[in-house]
Amino acid sequence: MAERGNNTGGKGKRKPVVVPDMGRLQPQARELEEAVLGALMLEKDAYSIVSEILKPECFYEKAHEKIYAAIVDLAISQRPVDMLTVTEQLKTRGELEDVGGPFYISQLTSKVASSAHIEYHARIIAQKYLARELISFTAMIQGKAFDETIDVEDLMQEAEGKLFEISQRNVKKDVTQINPVIKEAMVLLEKAANQKEGLSGLRTGFEGLDKMTSGWQNSDLIIIAARPAMGKTAFVLSMAKNMAVNHNTPVALFSLEMSNVQLVNRLIVNVCEIPGEKIKSGRLENYEWEQLDFKIKELYDAPIYVDDTPSLSVFELRTKARRLVREHGVKIIIIDYLQLMNASGMSFGSREQEVSTISRSLKGLAKELNIPIIALSQLNRGVEARQGVEGKRPQLADLRESGAIEQDADMVCFIHRPEYYKITEDERGNSLIGLAEIIIAKHRNGAVGDVRLRFKSEFAKFMNVDEDIPVREFASNMNSSGPIEAMPPIPPAGADFLAPAPGNNEVPF
Repeated sequence: MAERGNNTGGKGKRKPVVVPDMGRLQPQARELEEAVLGALMLEKDAYSIVSEILKPECFYEKAHEKIYAAIVDLAISQRPVDMLTVTEQLKTRGELEDVGGPFYISQLTSKVASSAHIEYHARIIAQKYLARELISFTAMIQGKAFDETIDVEDLMQEAEGKLFEISQRNVKKDVTQINPVIKEAMVLLEKAANQKEGLSGLRTGFEGLDKMTSGWQNSDLIIIAARPAMGKTAFVLSMAKNMAVNHNTPVALFSLEMSNVQLVNRLIVNVCEIPGEKIKSGRLENYEWEQLDFKIKELYDAPIYVDDTPSLSVFELRTKARRLVREHGVKIIIIDYLQLMNASGMSFGSREQEVSTISRSLKGLAKELNIPIIALSQLNRGVEARQGVEGKRPQLADLRESGAIEQDADMVCFIHRPEYYKITEDERGNSLIGLAEIIIAKHRNGAVGDVRLRFKSEFAKFMNVDEDIPVREFASNMNSSGPIEAMPPIPPAGADFLAPAPGNNEVPF
């Protein structure tokens, strides 16, 4: 039965009427709001305890919101916070009478003995505010869902973005005393010392790169950038194969540009070393079918998880990444590529601001999951306009769309293949044909420098410089009776890196 009548609370305010089965009160904690405000005006250091927890809008009572805003003004200007200064500040703001006058301010201070539990009370107030935000959000989405003029896909994007925005605003992490952090650092140090190579992070399978980086480090955001046709996707696929197949490291690959089948076809080309156009057409010679059957076994049961969701949003990525880490023990996430992501449902003044939000969110996700996240990125056309051997080398200023990518990243690597620009020799006259450089241009926790790899364009495959096993070797391992003379002759050293196989007019990936 409904409660009715003229019941009043303190200071002449009417208590809310509650009608069961007809409505609910919004989450609130009026008494705790009074206690926190009173404590802030009593204790000198109380504001420093709650300043990161509470904002003025966290208070349900409008009067309490205005009082806290006045306290924030005083604290920012480094003036003392007490009953008299708060009263004066409210008078200056023209809001003193709106909150109940000096008498109500004095009432707040008289109800509190100390600020002993102010942090606990503040967190409850913040939780009530978050609950109200979610109620408002769901009500808005529900209302729009009934509007048949609104596209459901657009509404889902808006809902996703708004929910992500709310969750980002309320992510807080407490400070930690240094002792447990030292212990964790020592455990990692001992783990690295026990490894023969001295690596503290995840192996890429590229020896020079592992040596310079000590492996990909947990919580790092790594940007791998290049111009089109330099081999960004080929590089991360070669690396993913090394990590998952050779070292049994679970890898998640989010491909925004190509489908799962296209991605797996690229992996088959990489692992089986059969030209891409033959995999597409299915026109394989008998020995190539045997080679395919033999080498593809490496990919079966490999801990590689692929997702080809187009126009992936940062909120979707966060949800999927958490599940992959929890259910499959994924140790590294690769995104191909950053500029195809979006922060749907959130409003931005420019694409640069959106990319900044995406890169900042990726760094936050890497820290949250404590795994490395690798994001591929495009470079702008400035590289093409520069002349000379050195002019074609990518620079940090070439990162496309946002300087925030450089700021948020722990490491920025460029892929550079001089051969693409018809540069076939270095300044010492050494051949650059079939070679690629991984340029580490930024390394927050280590050295910068260049690492050389070998690139087989016909197989879109990166390898260590000294790793070049002829395809013919597989036949002796198979004990096959197939005629080896049917296989194409092995070209002279370096020749198989000059150009794609005959009939392959595709630009290297």
